[in-house]
Amino acid sequence: MPYGRALNRLRKWTAGRKAIVVAVAGFFLGLVGLSLAGTTLVYTSSEQFCSSNCHEMATNVAMEYQGTVHDANRTGVRATCPDCHVPRQPGPMIWRKVLATFEIWGKLTGVIDTKEKFEQHRYELATHVWTRMKKTDSLECRNCHHDDAMSAELQSDRAKARHAKGKAEGKTCIDCHFGIAHKEPEGGPGPQELKIE
Repeated sequence: MPYGRALNRLRKWTAGRKAIVVAVAGFFLGLVGLSLAGTTLVYTSSEQFCSSNCHEMATNVAMEYQGTVHDANRTGVRATCPDCHVPRQPGPMIWRKVLATFEIWGKLTGVIDTKEKFEQHRYELATHVWTRMKKTDSLECRNCHHDDAMSAELQSDRAKARHAKGKAEGKTCIDCHFGIAHKEPEGGPGPQELKIE
């Protein structure tokens, strides 16, 4: 019995030898785990994932996004779903992914699996995004739009005045710039009126 002989040999190994084998095996299993986690993070942070048929956004907000200023514009620079909905910084990105795991229950139970159900929950979903963006001072917006890089000379007088007023009042991007890439939801106050705790 080859299995029995191998087991007997293993029993004769010293504790040090066993520890080395366990450490090497653990190292390689760790590499595999990190590779799988990294691949998952990258894939679930892609436009391909967001607009896939296994993610309800494909038949709802992904279609609304098409043709907006974030999709097609004079500069050719696009902001895709993850640019606005997934932080780029590792810590916030991982935290967002942890929170997103709770959305799996909605997927499994079909909470927004039809256009009608999605519309019923649109305001609630938008409120979640607005709240998160207010808590992070619109971090995802600021990944592309930097205050220090905005040219006041290229802004209209009205835009300059509104930006100055917003800064003075402690507002963040999402307070005023919402409903840009997606249809504005009906049924409640916008982000400016949300109270963040």
